[in-house]
Amino acid sequence: MRKRLLFFAPLAILALLAFVALGGFIVLQLWNWLLPPLFGWHAITFWQALGLLALCRILFGGFGFNGSGASRARHRMRERWQNASPEERERFRQKMHERWGFGPDPGEGSEAG
Repeated sequence: MRKRLLFFAPLAILALLAFVALGGFIVLQLWNWLLPPLFGWHAITFWQALGLLALCRILFGGFGFNGSGASRARHRMRERWQNASPEERERFRQKMHERWGFGPDPGEGSEAG
């Protein structure tokens, strides 16, 4: 078992490096093919493409948790909403309306008019 691990660990590292290099190459080619002709932006280097790929991963892709943190948070919020009393729900709606100004005004339904 240990011999297998010693054999596969360097291969896994090489595969990861190849995957990252391929991603950088794809970003480089797409950027240099699309953006300079369309918008007049400058062409980028391979290292800038890797930096752009890392930035997009950080901003949009997370850190490799596959959104599990977001789904857990969504699940907790759903549970809290289902367990909330009608008064708590109304208080939440009122605060959201006051803060963000969207959704039905909670006071509209109580006025006769």
